[in-house]
Amino acid sequence: MSLLIPTTKAKAKRPFHILSKPIGPLCNLDCEYCFYLDKTDYYPQTRKFDMDEATLELHIKSYIESQPVGCSEVTFGWQGGEPTLRGLEFFQRVVELQSRYARHGMNIVNTLQTNGVLINDHWAAFLKQNNFLVGISIDGDAELHDHYRKTRSGKGSYRQVIQGLKTLQKHQVETNVLTVIQNHNGDHGKRIYRHLKQLGVRFIQFIPIVEPEKGKGVSKRSVSPQQFGQFMVDVFEEWRKEDIGKVFVSHFDNALGMHLGMPSSICVHAPQCGENLVIEHNGDVYSCDHFVFPEFKIGNINQRDYPDLIETPIQQQFSTRKPIGSETHCQRCEQRSLCHGACPAQRIDESGEIAISAKHYLCEGYYQLFSHLRPYLEAMGQCLKRGLPPLYYARFMRRD
Repeated sequence: MSLLIPTTKAKAKRPFHILSKPIGPLCNLDCEYCFYLDKTDYYPQTRKFDMDEATLELHIKSYIESQPVGCSEVTFGWQGGEPTLRGLEFFQRVVELQSRYARHGMNIVNTLQTNGVLINDHWAAFLKQNNFLVGISIDGDAELHDHYRKTRSGKGSYRQVIQGLKTLQKHQVETNVLTVIQNHNGDHGKRIYRHLKQLGVRFIQFIPIVEPEKGKGVSKRSVSPQQFGQFMVDVFEEWRKEDIGKVFVSHFDNALGMHLGMPSSICVHAPQCGENLVIEHNGDVYSCDHFVFPEFKIGNINQRDYPDLIETPIQQQFSTRKPIGSETHCQRCEQRSLCHGACPAQRIDESGEIAISAKHYLCEGYYQLFSHLRPYLEAMGQCLKRGLPPLYYARFMRRD
């Protein structure tokens, strides 16, 4: 039975993205570096974090109808916590509602970020049938992965995660791996890359962990700028030997696109924030996944449509945070056109506070990475301009 959902009349000025938390911050793992588990503190009277039917339908309808006229594709991102805890029936309902509200000719894309523990044949068959893109979190081989990614009983989760990955691969679900770079695995870029290749992974995202810690700056678990820069350079050197066009690493693909004048495909390196919101289980909407703090709550979808939420003073002010930080610290940087100051959530001052005026914690690491990539991007760009695959980049490398 469908609920009576009002029609969204206004349209957003530009396409925007919403990351959905259908089970809020709840998770079946207890990863030491997770920044989201403590978000339960914002709902002290809540024991059940399931997104209900009314909120789900309103979210889907408003998200689709609010997109600008002519928008041909809408991507729904499902994350947590652990979104599979919400159950398979919930996502079956998601697909039904998306089909009902999609405009004629509009393509609906679903992405699901999971730890893989609950993935079985039933889940994988559904995800394949409905063309979900699934991201699964793996931090390296068993020793590296299990150091921080623990089960609730304190045991390593690697074996269960790999079983989930193999099940997705068996059903030919489009899958990528998200690897968190932290202090423990941060010296092992080549080892991790080779291991992911052995697992049959062909699409990889690397996410650096930087945890603010009151009075200390960042936590000991955080990857250092030097570790991060060298990690990514080591991965690149492995990748460029024989994997160009075979394995796709988001940092490298995005950098090449930006070098060729395309907009960043990931918000971290876009010039400005503000169009990647997050909705919690109860319909609360925040400025960004990394800014789910009371001061960045912009409203609730049960009370205001998305176009109104995007135009709130809180969100408009939030969108200026990144340009302000970039103007302060990045004006003369040779790599600004590829970096754009990275994620504002990692501008952390000495007292452990996120601050617009603070220098980005990983600044030196990003500078090392992009400085290393520059000549290769130039050569790969020359290949593409001549209709050649980037793997022939060596023909156009400058010989200084």
